[in-house]
Amino acid sequence: MELRHLNYFKAVAEELNFRKAAERLFISQPGLSRQIKQLEEIFEVQLFERDQKHVALTVAGTYLKGEVDFVLNHLEMTRNQLKLIAAGKIGELRVGFLGSASNQVLPDLLSKLNSQQPLISTSLEELSNAVQVEMIEKDKLDLGFVRLASVPSDLEMKVVLRDSFSLVVPTNHPLRERDFISVNQFKDEPFVLFSSDYSNLYYEQIMGICRDAGFSPRIRHKSVHALTIFKLVENGMGVAIVPTSLKEGYELNVRFMQIPNIPQFTELSAIWKAENRNPALKQVLPLI
Repeated sequence: MELRHLNYFKAVAEELNFRKAAERLFISQPGLSRQIKQLEEIFEVQLFERDQKHVALTVAGTYLKGEVDFVLNHLEMTRNQLKLIAAGKIGELRVGFLGSASNQVLPDLLSKLNSQQPLISTSLEELSNAVQVEMIEKDKLDLGFVRLASVPSDLEMKVVLRDSFSLVVPTNHPLRERDFISVNQFKDEPFVLFSSDYSNLYYEQIMGICRDAGFSPRIRHKSVHALTIFKLVENGMGVAIVPTSLKEGYELNVRFMQIPNIPQFTELSAIWKAENRNPALKQVLPLI
């Protein structure tokens, strides 16, 4: 088996069309078919069900696709790390994060890295909870910052921030913080909330805050980006419930009022794969 076999298999598995996969790989379709047949002979299993109209992965092919994604991603990471090491660096740390991590946790970590591990470079990408978990499992990310109750058993998880919830209102809203007793005071107002795509656990917590206050929120808008939510609140499109730590880093005409006397809180956690072999991650984990 050679590396080209895996690249050819990956293309066909993604396209599920031999003609399109051959065009993508800049080889002939008969040549691609021969390469796939060779791979099936090497593994002694059938990887694709195919006829003149359809191509589909077999159960074995579906399993192999996941493994090939991991292998090729790891090889790409290794290539990039080699270049950095040759340039005198320890390596690159690939970090995924929710937007709420960028206000406090992520800047603190990067500040520590700059002072204590200057030979580690970082690649940062804002991603949803689910995408971060998937990318860490596939070796596309080294470290993630998520709001989840649990993660798959092959991942490690550590809470890095426990946060309260605050109500966000326009600066000119008539209710002042000293008169804020319960979110029930806002039951007749439209709400702008983080979508459940951001974090289903977090979304359900907000619904719980409202249920405990005796009402179901009238949701006008949803977003996965804090800045979008705050701009909508600023422009009178509704009020929002967000983690209190999000009040840092935005210069907008909104006010944060911490919600009093509620049991709900939100946690931001760092996650990583226990078997991750990136030397940069091993240097960073103690800083978390």
